[in-house]
Amino acid sequence: MEFSNPMLRKYRDDRRSLLEFVLSSGLIKEIRTPAGPTTSFSSINFDSISTDYVLECINSGGVLDVSQARKRYYDESSQPITMHLRSGDVYYLHSDPNLMGSPPSRMPPPIPMNHADFVELSKFETNCSAGKKSPLSFPETRKNCQVTTVPDLNCMGNTTVLSAVLPPLKTGFSDDDLRESAYEVFLACMMFSRVEIYSAEAKKREKSARFLGVLKNRREKRHVEHESPDRNLKIHETIRMQMQISEATDTLIRRRLTQFTSGKPCGEDVDVPQLSLALLTGILRTDFPSEKSYIHWKNRQANILEELLSSDHNKNRKQMIGASLAKIRNPEEWDLKMSPSERSDFLLVIRQVALAFSSMPGRFGIEGETYYWTTGYHLNIRLYEKILCSIFDILEESQIIEEAEEVLELIKLTWSMLGITQKLHHALFAWVLFQQFVAAEDMALLDYALREVEKVLSGEVCDDREVAYTNSLTCSTFSNGHEIRLSLLQSIFLSISSWCDSKLQDYHLHFSQKKLFFERVVAMGLSAGNEVFVPQINTEQFGGVGTSSELVTGKIRVYVEKSLDAACRRVTYSPSEYIKDTIHPLVTLANELNLIVEEDLSIFSPVLSQWYHECAMISAKKLHQFYGERLKPFLRDVTSLTVDVRKVLSATVALEAHLIKLHASVCKETESPSANGPAFDYFPIAEISRPIILDWIVAQHERILEWTARAFELEDWEPLSLQQKQAASAVEVFRIIEETVDQFFEFSLPMDITHLQALLSIIFHSLDAYLSKMSFQLVEKKSFYPSTPLTRYKETAFPIVKKKVVEHLVLDDEVHRQLDILATSKLCIRLNTYRYIQKQITVLEDGIRKSWEAITPCRIYGCSADMTPGTLGTSVDLNDESVTELFVATLDCIRDSACHAIKRTCDFLGAKIVFWDMRDSFLFNLYHGGVEGNRLDGLLPQFDSALNNVCRLIDETIRDLVVSSIYKASLEGFVWLLLDGGPSRAFSDTDISMIEEDLSVLEDLFVANGEGLPRSLVEEESKFVHQILSLFSLQTQSVIQMLMESSEHISVDTTSPRYAQRYLGDAQTLIRVLCHKKDREASKFLKRHYQLPPSSDYGETSSEDSSFHSPLLADIVKRSASFRWSDKSQSSFKFMKKKFQETTWDIKHVSWSK
Repeated sequence: MEFSNPMLRKYRDDRRSLLEFVLSSGLIKEIRTPAGPTTSFSSINFDSISTDYVLECINSGGVLDVSQARKRYYDESSQPITMHLRSGDVYYLHSDPNLMGSPPSRMPPPIPMNHADFVELSKFETNCSAGKKSPLSFPETRKNCQVTTVPDLNCMGNTTVLSAVLPPLKTGFSDDDLRESAYEVFLACMMFSRVEIYSAEAKKREKSARFLGVLKNRREKRHVEHESPDRNLKIHETIRMQMQISEATDTLIRRRLTQFTSGKPCGEDVDVPQLSLALLTGILRTDFPSEKSYIHWKNRQANILEELLSSDHNKNRKQMIGASLAKIRNPEEWDLKMSPSERSDFLLVIRQVALAFSSMPGRFGIEGETYYWTTGYHLNIRLYEKILCSIFDILEESQIIEEAEEVLELIKLTWSMLGITQKLHHALFAWVLFQQFVAAEDMALLDYALREVEKVLSGEVCDDREVAYTNSLTCSTFSNGHEIRLSLLQSIFLSISSWCDSKLQDYHLHFSQKKLFFERVVAMGLSAGNEVFVPQINTEQFGGVGTSSELVTGKIRVYVEKSLDAACRRVTYSPSEYIKDTIHPLVTLANELNLIVEEDLSIFSPVLSQWYHECAMISAKKLHQFYGERLKPFLRDVTSLTVDVRKVLSATVALEAHLIKLHASVCKETESPSANGPAFDYFPIAEISRPIILDWIVAQHERILEWTARAFELEDWEPLSLQQKQAASAVEVFRIIEETVDQFFEFSLPMDITHLQALLSIIFHSLDAYLSKMSFQLVEKKSFYPSTPLTRYKETAFPIVKKKVVEHLVLDDEVHRQLDILATSKLCIRLNTYRYIQKQITVLEDGIRKSWEAITPCRIYGCSADMTPGTLGTSVDLNDESVTELFVATLDCIRDSACHAIKRTCDFLGAKIVFWDMRDSFLFNLYHGGVEGNRLDGLLPQFDSALNNVCRLIDETIRDLVVSSIYKASLEGFVWLLLDGGPSRAFSDTDISMIEEDLSVLEDLFVANGEGLPRSLVEEESKFVHQILSLFSLQTQSVIQMLMESSEHISVDTTSPRYAQRYLGDAQTLIRVLCHKKDREASKFLKRHYQLPPSSDYGETSSEDSSFHSPLLADIVKRSASFRWSDKSQSSFKFMKKKFQETTWDIKHVSWSK
């Protein structure tokens, strides 16, 4: 059967037209046929003559011998198409050479001794070039190529290509001849069965006009119609259109058959020769529209008679039939010389011979069996295939017509005429469906074919007579140059099984991303390869004959091994192909094998495991061995982590992980010891890569430290942008670190906890070095605080007397330079940078954790030889204590360091703004010489400007922290004014009330109507200042008494809660309250017991150096450079404690007066 390929059909029609035009143009002098010279083209089959031979005859001006043209055609069809060049080395192949692999290693088949036999065999084995196929020859449907026979099933052995064919037709029937004859048989069977197909002519034309519209609406709801002539007419019209029979031809044939059946009883058996004779008797030349069509039809009937009647071994009868048929084919003698009565007498002789054959009993005694069942099966089977093909839509080849079930029921009417049994029908229908599936690649057709195959396998056991009959229908198969005879069922199943085997032995190529197709083809191959029908020839390659399960297992194993061999050959290239490629060949190979493994996991193994559980294990081991043989030479030369080494090792690890996953999938489905044992000898990647990775990390550490130092030196502490207010150097440092981390995890190599520890270590040291450089530039806050002498209040009696001048502390040049560098804007950028480091540390840690968790267990610990697929599939706790401790010891320490640096820098910034930037207006002018004339109102614009500047530059997340530090520094400045303000500051009760008002104004400034600091925080921080002011409001005697008690219990009070290392009952605080209290009683007390100089001895300019006359407070004043009290020196503290106790004893035993 030839497939209804539109392009092939068009090519064939055009070829016929061109040849007919060339022959009719007068370029050929004479045309000779076996019956003699002729001028008519009706007897010439243009599909089977060589065009090259015709052209040679035209060039030579000779005679065209049709027999020689046909012989030349079959000679050419057995060889590849070549170009007429002198070199003779240019030719065209039917197959795609890129997909064929290496040349076969087997010996070529022997050349037949008889060349004529070889030519006859080629007619049926290799008819692809002429667009003509034997009904049981198999077509290959690979795109852009077409194979003439079934592919070799055992490329590794010495088996030639298998091809199962029916016995040849002697008369060279064309595909159209078979189709038209099949329609005549089908129509005759319907009419002899008295199926009513007659209706009004108008109604018939109307339905015929609507037929194509009906074919296109396949998915519309079908209306159930009762059995009626109208319905039969519709089915008849459908069959006629499907078999491409013209309406005129159908009318002619049906009219003659009506006449023929009118005198026959219903159900009488009629065979094909009687049908042909009836048509020849009743149809004349004038019934056809042209002489050519008539001659073609007449010759076809003669060919049918020759095929069915010339099998008689009686030589005389055979010669008589041959001579009679030759006269029928001769148009001059038959149509012109012979009268109608002579033709009838002539046909009567042939009819008697046909009736004699028909009356002969069947060979096997089957009911309804005729002589022609066995002698004409080679034609009957072809005709039945053509009838079955009528169920395929001529407009959509992959679709089955809507009336298929009804058509199949009518097709059963042909069984008695063509010798078809139930089992033969299922087998032939499966074959037709399968061929259509190959042509159209529609999975529904494969499902239908599989269903028919299962009916053959699961059908009732036939009796011995039917078995003998089906076995008598033989086909030829050639293997190793020898002919093997098979039954028709064996041939069909062998052909289906062979095609499936050829595809499944390279399923990676043919079924990529086609899981459903693959599953159905495997099922078809195993079903059609049933040992009942498939002979020994096709089972030897799968391990010989055994039980059904052993055969299935052997076939699946062969599929897996051969498909993997073919897939590996396709991804293996010669070394010369890598010269221009920048990717190492082992990387390319590993990537290609990964794709194969992924397809095995998702498509092939789940399907094949239904029949053979260990197929995935075989695939994994074979691919692992294949890649390992090519990897070992490369690993022997690895000494450092070059680009190629890294890529190859990474690709190898990824491939092995996929192979382990594929091997482990067997454990879920089977408990066999082989599946649960060691998977394979793992690649020694972990042993090779471990020291190499550590060396790389050490090299990266030095590089990162160098880049960190360089980035810090170039930093100018300006914001990166309006939105990104951190320093550019921090961004650069993290960029370098992130690049290193990415490179580390992009290795995709086996790693252990040591590698993670090394990576976190270089991150820690790099960031710690950066933070240390930033913190080192800060100066001590004590440099900001001016020192003043302790004096007692006394008004100036003689203003003209020369007074002492309080000298300021002069800072050295280095401190001045540092303070100039550490401007407020620069400090804000530093704070933003600290905050950026905190955020990026969290992001960096999350990324490292996720990347570490994404590493497979095999990559973390490496693969050991005793690991099994069961243990490889288990998860590993990647968040164990050792990993957590690494992050705590490194990144958490960086977070703590950044947090401490933020706190320290905030304190420094607040102190710098208050005690350095505002020292003239705040420390030296506020309340200087009196409170009333130097209130806080004049300083508010400066505070507001400083706060606005800071809030504009600082990150939102730490704004409150920075503003809070400025507020605390402001409160410290208030405390300094009250307790260390110097000789020019003394406060009365009225002054204290005004200072309390100023303090409230300062609080409101930082609260900023709810937009600043929380009021609760502001009030909490200012409590100590309010307590200091409350001391000034106490009676002098009360403060002195508190001082005496503080001196007695100093060992206990030193552990009391402090504000800025000072607390309310502290002796230092109480003494300074007395020093700045505008009170005569306090002045006398300080003069008598501490010998403090009067404030009137000092001028208006603040002085630093004080000539203390009181040896008791010499150590106290010496340590008063800041209002913060340092208690680092334990010996100094004991000395101060002793002096306070002595003073207290003197106060108790010595009376003092004003």
